Amino acid sequence: MRISYEWLKSMVDVPDDPRELVAEFTRTGTEVEAVEKVGANLEHVVTAQVVSKKPHPDSDHMWLCQVSVGDKNVDADGNPVPLQIVCGAQNFNEGDHIVTAMIGAVLPGDFKIKKSKLRGVESCGMNCSARELGLGSDHEGIMILPEDAPVGMDFTDYLGMSDTVIDCEITPNRPDCLSMTGIATEVSAMLDVDTHIELPHVTEESGPSASDLVDVTIDDPELCSRYTARVVRGVKIGPSPEWLARRVAAAGGRSINNVVDVTNYVMYLTGQPLHAFDLGKLTERDGKRHIVVRAAADGEKLVTLDGQERTLTSDMCLITDDGRTPIALAGVMGGLDSEITDQTTDVLLESANFSSGHTSRTSRNLDLMSEASIRYERKVDGTNCANVAEIAAALFAECCGAEVCPGIVDVYPGEKDDEPVRIDFRPYRARSLAGAPITNSFITSRLERLGCTVQKNDVEHYVVTAPTNRPDLTREVDLIEEVVRLWGEGDIEPTIPAAKNHAGGLTPEQRRVRRIGATLRACGLSETSTYCFAAPEDLSALGIPETGRGVPVKIIRPLVAEQSEMRRDMLPGLLRSVAYNLDHGVPNVALYEIGRVFFGHENRSQPDEPSYVCGVMAGRRADDAWNQRFDEYDFYDAKGVVEALLSALRLAKVRFKVADPETYPWLQPGRAAEVMAGGQVLGWVGNVHPRGLRAMGIDVPVVAFELSQAALLRLAADELPYVDVPTFPGVTHDLAIVVDESVTCETLLQRIGSAGGKLLADVRLFDVYRDDERVGKGKKSMAFSLTYRAADRTLTSEEVEKAHERLVNKVCKSTGGEVRS
Repeated sequence: MRISYEWLKSMVDVPDDPRELVAEFTRTGTEVEAVEKVGANLEHVVTAQVVSKKPHPDSDHMWLCQVSVGDKNVDADGNPVPLQIVCGAQNFNEGDHIVTAMIGAVLPGDFKIKKSKLRGVESCGMNCSARELGLGSDHEGIMILPEDAPVGMDFTDYLGMSDTVIDCEITPNRPDCLSMTGIATEVSAMLDVDTHIELPHVTEESGPSASDLVDVTIDDPELCSRYTARVVRGVKIGPSPEWLARRVAAAGGRSINNVVDVTNYVMYLTGQPLHAFDLGKLTERDGKRHIVVRAAADGEKLVTLDGQERTLTSDMCLITDDGRTPIALAGVMGGLDSEITDQTTDVLLESANFSSGHTSRTSRNLDLMSEASIRYERKVDGTNCANVAEIAAALFAECCGAEVCPGIVDVYPGEKDDEPVRIDFRPYRARSLAGAPITNSFITSRLERLGCTVQKNDVEHYVVTAPTNRPDLTREVDLIEEVVRLWGEGDIEPTIPAAKNHAGGLTPEQRRVRRIGATLRACGLSETSTYCFAAPEDLSALGIPETGRGVPVKIIRPLVAEQSEMRRDMLPGLLRSVAYNLDHGVPNVALYEIGRVFFGHENRSQPDEPSYVCGVMAGRRADDAWNQRFDEYDFYDAKGVVEALLSALRLAKVRFKVADPETYPWLQPGRAAEVMAGGQVLGWVGNVHPRGLRAMGIDVPVVAFELSQAALLRLAADELPYVDVPTFPGVTHDLAIVVDESVTCETLLQRIGSAGGKLLADVRLFDVYRDDERVGKGKKSMAFSLTYRAADRTLTSEEVEKAHERLVNKVCKSTGGEVRS
């Protein structure tokens, strides 16, 4: 919601400095996205006067003008000098006061004014139209100012455009704040000041009434709970008054003509969307135009105001001409066939209340969002439709020279669902929940400024009637939230909740989860949070089988097709983050996420939601320096991160097993491993298969890992078993054994550990050697450092030699290897 400070000042007393109001918005829970100075983009644009106008020597439609800009352009002696400007407009004469953009100006649309030559003649600026200045759609000629307009004045100062626009993000539960009157009411409660909102009153002319000219039928009250129609005649289409165009522009709209601008202005003012139909384009039957509000038929077509043909469904609401021809998509956008044109003379003005749910679905299904749909989605105050139509009719008379037909057509079928809500309220309950000394007088005054009616049954029991434009106020706790918000949460002194025999602190599981995050961050990974939504093709794109992952949990009405189901694996989301970073010039990416996946079941309403720890690493380990170039991440970097994590959680008997390519087809064969501990699989680690990376738009290697959080927490230990510091020396032997390439290091370590018995204290691989001539084709030599030690004595050389010989024999026999000489 864009809030014009100049407009707001006319409705409520606000501080002179907009920054003070911005601070109040933030204090009371309204997020301010931006604050901008209106007119800042019109620097070097000034009022001017045409001194002379002569035909261009080399053009039959351009003029060579001398334009006075006062002291904005002077000679070396400081005397004003006119600018020479070549102009193609035809609507001006010598002596006219105009608007000129001088060299250095940057007009809306990033159009920069420079010294140029047009047909060989130098031009030092541009005479501007309303559209070029962003003040309207008129582009037929340049803007002509009144004869008494000063010369050489900054155009923003001339227009009084020294306005500030505060752009606020309005939460979906506050539809009242999508209007200037709603914002004024909010500011009144925030600052404890009175509002002074002046609204125009309609003067009706004699003649046929609206009900004599228009008939309205609502087929389905669920789609439209109220529809009002007014008729104005003798409309003169033209540019809007300057004040109206300025306020529409400040609110984020674009000035089109006086009729359209009035409907937009009143919507920004009240929050009630309006629509104006050309009455002459509607079918007349029995002396009346017949408006029928009905559901669309599946496959029915409508060309909307943006020129697009829309295919409709039965869930959408239509405004139709006599029940047959669609003329508007209710609550979203009007139809092209009934739009206001320069030939329009009579207007049918619609002010209605359409279903928020149906409007929201229509807008999203057609990918068509408008200012009207944004307001209807959040719910419009149906009790105000007739009053808003009266305001708009009065402005039609003022700004368009129209005559307002007497009366209004007001169709309000069924029971009125916008009756005010009455809520029992206890001030002492507000003080108790807030923990703040909020006085009864503060509560009463602020609720009344919000538009509530407060009836006091006794000192501590009130009955509060909420305003109809506040659908979020339905319970006592909602009123308490409003009171605390206006009191100021930052002004409430923090206190510890009263409790007996309760000790605060984290649970063991919470501490372990935090340890997981701290360890991964210490390893250089950054925490991220990706969407829990996924595309149906995510798993197949990476080659991840669906076996064991349940059925997909579908989203009924997804915002986009790429997020139509709940994720069943975390890797695709993290790979998208990698691709995004790479595309935006971040070459080194290391991310992790702790989150849930969702495995649905055919005959169960609730899916399983296991948690996983997943990480991805791409690029180099660090940015290159002048004296050092870092290697790219590889399998062993990811394996090292996993080892560090398992060590921090103190998991015992951890081992890595070569991953079967058929079980893990999304990982690169030979560069992937299962992570195991305590006899069970914790997860996997490895290089993502290039095929899957290409599907994600990634052209660099990526290593990744994924571990079950439940398994990690179950096997983690808070304490390590105590091991005495060795008091007796160890004896070290090296063993180089030649084995087939198919024998893994893990196999050799298992065989050595089993054969070494109690005397073998440590085994460490320190070399791998391959040579077809010296070692043999298809063979490799793996060298280990073995440490023998006894806990109760110093080993003799005979004991060590005997134990080592026995170990060598067993390992060679079990692996088919031989000791390398």
